[in-house]
Amino acid sequence: MGCSFSGLNALYDAVNGGGEVWINDNRFRILRQLGEGGFAFVFLVKEVVADGNSSLAKKKSINPSHISDDGTYAMKKVIIQTEEQLELVKQEIRVSSLFSHPSLLPLIDHAIIPVKVLTFDLDRSSLTNGFVDMWTIPENFSYELVVHFGTQDGSRKHEAYLLFPVHLDGTLLDLAKIMQSKKETFPTITVLHIFRQLCDGLKHMHSFDPPYAHNDVKPGNVLITHRKGQPPIAILMDFGSARPARKEIRSRSESLQLQEWASEHCSAPFRAPELWDCPSHANIDERTDIWSLGCTLYAIMYGTSPFEHVLGESGGSLQLAVMNAQIKWPSEPNPPYPESLRQFVAWMLQPQPAVRPNIEDIIIHVDKLISKDSS
Repeated sequence: MGCSFSGLNALYDAVNGGGEVWINDNRFRILRQLGEGGFAFVFLVKEVVADGNSSLAKKKSINPSHISDDGTYAMKKVIIQTEEQLELVKQEIRVSSLFSHPSLLPLIDHAIIPVKVLTFDLDRSSLTNGFVDMWTIPENFSYELVVHFGTQDGSRKHEAYLLFPVHLDGTLLDLAKIMQSKKETFPTITVLHIFRQLCDGLKHMHSFDPPYAHNDVKPGNVLITHRKGQPPIAILMDFGSARPARKEIRSRSESLQLQEWASEHCSAPFRAPELWDCPSHANIDERTDIWSLGCTLYAIMYGTSPFEHVLGESGGSLQLAVMNAQIKWPSEPNPPYPESLRQFVAWMLQPQPAVRPNIEDIIIHVDKLISKDSS
């Protein structure tokens, strides 16, 4: 059995604020933690400047529009324990660096650093009341400390730091939960404007040669910024699952491999049918994102995916609901959404990808709906 005490000083500083982190030549003070998931933590940080001038702003490689007026940013810290995890983080950085669009969250800067580890092999008799005698550790000890029982290797090899603009209003998922608790819904025009921005971001990704698919479009990956008297700004984030969209599947082993990958990288309630049960001979393309986009539009309207209702039913199967496009329409809010909006959702949620619209078709249609609702 392993027991580890790792990064004690950094952990204390991160929780209580005041810790500092260097990303390349720029220093940032950790203000507070914003979230966490898996091996990743997101912090609100503020650039530390010595002469009143941001050194980050002087970097020619950084778009000036991404520089914060008050020096605050969101910093994602990823704990990397294996070579596979290291490659995944490098892939996320490579893909994120490809995109430049107002509706896609930009990666401002990044660093991957090796972590020096000091390991003690102890038995339980070496502990006092379950804690290491900290007097044995030098006062100016600056390495990460990992303590474990036996010979199990619990050391970390790398840490990645990714710097982004900060959006403190949270995600579309956060907002949906708040609105559900108050039994509120977005008006139709706001639904359409949020959705239109997501379409713009995906169009940018789908326009590459070859096209890129996001592969995890969902409310939890949409950042929201409120604006007084205007619809909120919506920005698509998290490109850890983004890959070239087009794949030729020509065997059962290839289809199973794709399904396994999708089960790890594509959130189930928003995952396209062809990623649940891929034929042995299939051409996969960027229309997997169109399915997820349709589910997300439904979620903007009603707060959840159109298929999550089966999770609360006896014997319900999320996969079967998705494969058969069993959309459950809840009772309409007051005022109700127009039937044309519901038909728009259903148009994107066609189980056969060959008859699903592409992103250009979607944008033409949503612009017509916006024009109609505004007139």
